[in-house]
Amino acid sequence: MRRIYLVPALAGLLITVAAGPLAAQGVVPKQKAAPAPKAVAAGAPPAAATGAAPAASGEAATADDKTKAIDGFRSAKFGTGEAEVRAAMVKDFNAKPDAIRAQDNPSELTHSLLLSVPELLPNGGTAELSYVFGYKSKSLIQVGAVWSKASDAAITPEKLFSNANILRAHFLSEGFKPDSIAVNMPVNGGIVMFRGSDARDRSVILLLQGTFENKENNQRLLTPTSLLLFYVADAKSPDIFKLPPGQF
Repeated sequence: MRRIYLVPALAGLLITVAAGPLAAQGVVPKQKAAPAPKAVAAGAPPAAATGAAPAASGEAATADDKTKAIDGFRSAKFGTGEAEVRAAMVKDFNAKPDAIRAQDNPSELTHSLLLSVPELLPNGGTAELSYVFGYKSKSLIQVGAVWSKASDAAITPEKLFSNANILRAHFLSEGFKPDSIAVNMPVNGGIVMFRGSDARDRSVILLLQGTFENKENNQRLLTPTSLLLFYVADAKSPDIFKLPPGQF
């Protein structure tokens, strides 16, 4: 079974994306569609909001009311237990109970439920879903989806990039906190296509992974090999096992 350990990398990834402006110019995914738009660092408002007049007091909802709320994925909500999440998976994907696989992470001491879902994204191929339960809380702390050759042997780099574009456009329209949004940010092994948080700092991260080639004019060409989507309750301090200070 292919093991999916998603939690530990996210804290570092979140910090990397939010640390400051990183230029994505010169990083181009290998694909037939038009090049991706320029990087937007966390802290910069979406282009559609530029120049918009502030709402008058009492005439609009507060900023927190307008911000996208991330409470889990579909019917599976953060903070719920394994039985509730299993029921949500069956309901959301018409899954047979025995299609849901359990997996433990021996280093983080977390527990996960895995499910392969065809067409999670319409015409996007089969994705592997992973629902992660915290070390101490035993409740849902993260949901991940992975599209790759391991989840769907027929998937192509072009399909991965298409899926990434569709999801990025969707998330940009969802109303995340403007100062949390980052798009097209190069990181080790890929590009963060989107990252955004809600008013409680729960996050969505969309990561296109692949291999880079150096081309003319200092361009780096990315051939996608996987697309990872995370819904995270607390990326900065995840509920995973850590050795107490002073033991070693």
